[in-house]
Amino acid sequence: MTAVNDRLGAPANIIPLANKLPAWQRGYARRLIAFDVVGVVLAVALAHWLRFGELPDAADIYHFADYTVVSLAIAVAWFLALWINHSRSPRIIGSGAEEYRRVWLATLTVFGSVAIISMLFKLELARGYLMIALPVGITLLISLRWFARQIVVRARRKHGRCITRVLVVGNAPAVRDLTTSLARGSHSEYEVVGACIPDSASWTKIDVPGVGTVPTFGDESNVVGAVTATNSHAVAVTATERLDGRGIRDLSWELEKLDIDLLVAPGVVDVAGPRLQMRPVAGLPLIHVEKPQYHGAKRFEKRLFDIVFSGAVLLCGLPILVAVAIAVKLTSKGPIFYRSERIGIDGEAFEMIKFRTMVDGADTMVADLASLNDSDGGVLFKIKSDPRVTPVGRILRKYSIDELPQFINVLKRDMSVVGPRPPLATEVKTYDDYARRRLLVRPGITGLWQVSGRSDLSWEDSVRLDLFYVENWSMISDLLIAIKTVKAMVGHSGAY
Repeated sequence: MTAVNDRLGAPANIIPLANKLPAWQRGYARRLIAFDVVGVVLAVALAHWLRFGELPDAADIYHFADYTVVSLAIAVAWFLALWINHSRSPRIIGSGAEEYRRVWLATLTVFGSVAIISMLFKLELARGYLMIALPVGITLLISLRWFARQIVVRARRKHGRCITRVLVVGNAPAVRDLTTSLARGSHSEYEVVGACIPDSASWTKIDVPGVGTVPTFGDESNVVGAVTATNSHAVAVTATERLDGRGIRDLSWELEKLDIDLLVAPGVVDVAGPRLQMRPVAGLPLIHVEKPQYHGAKRFEKRLFDIVFSGAVLLCGLPILVAVAIAVKLTSKGPIFYRSERIGIDGEAFEMIKFRTMVDGADTMVADLASLNDSDGGVLFKIKSDPRVTPVGRILRKYSIDELPQFINVLKRDMSVVGPRPPLATEVKTYDDYARRRLLVRPGITGLWQVSGRSDLSWEDSVRLDLFYVENWSMISDLLIAIKTVKAMVGHSGAY
């Protein structure tokens, strides 16, 4: 081990430090335990109370007692399933959809097991009891975990707490790219506090556009010393010429003594976790990147979701649709609906329907207003204070009400509820092979671009988010985007 220490520039008599897991993560995990107990107990107790109401009379006391035992058994099994599925693992809590997916999986496992057991042993469990406990429980668990995330997000935004400090090991361009990616996320957990790079003598710091500067602490041989100097909680290894497979293994041994996490960034960008599979081959861990899935069962699930969701919105929103149509017709000359040719899946053109929010003939004024374009990149045309927008149109755009008729496009299979932004034909002509992959799926009424800034996004960010969705879409991500869209509409951020 002395040779390893010498290679890494670490003293031979390193004294292991106390548990370096950030205190906020330990507190977060304990808070989730309390929230899970509250959610499970409330769901089971509510189902029990609604099913049986007040305390039973003497004739029904045994039946009541039996269901009390069943309720306790379900609550214990539910809590154990959340623990077995590692739903409170520090690796997944606080960000992303994986935490919610594990909660959902644990819940379905419990209630599926209850259903199978009751069928095999012919137990007379009240279906109403289970139909109350399941939706109430999953709603409470997801809501409480979302609330826990908001506490952490607020601490990061207001006080700069709940941050995992990261030391990056790699060449300067790789450090810059990783720092930019980590800072790109809203209220990111990770903060790059230093770097170890080759030829560090010529670098005292690395400038990262839009983020700031990252100080350097020698090369790959000084990782342990740099961890101590920066008080880092984790080390991220990215592209580097000098640190080979054996060097990374040796580094992991040294960091293990300090209880520091080791992260290895494979350099694969914009690929979500479900598409990455670890395959150990002859002692070598290989990361297998699954191909994006656009067909089969996943497409059927997405289409079913589109039909049910769109039908419900159009049916429930019919009074709003009628009122808006009357307001548009009475306040400005021109048709009620604005019809625009857009490019859909596989490059096929279709006619997108929206409520008209501009004066009639607004498309013919684009050339005269080109100098007022506020969109970065030169492909999109957006003006924050567009003189063509009518007074009623400003209200409709502010709350995205003008997009409600697009659910008709969803039923016609032109669009999907969630997907990339529907582009104009003039935009598609400027696409390179990279951007053209947006056309592999149907465009959406909402999407990652909608919940990440909408019109405030640059062209490059819009393309990046759309491609991330295309490459990694799933039903869970669609549901989360739909929920976040409601928040974006209420806050009307980036809408103009």
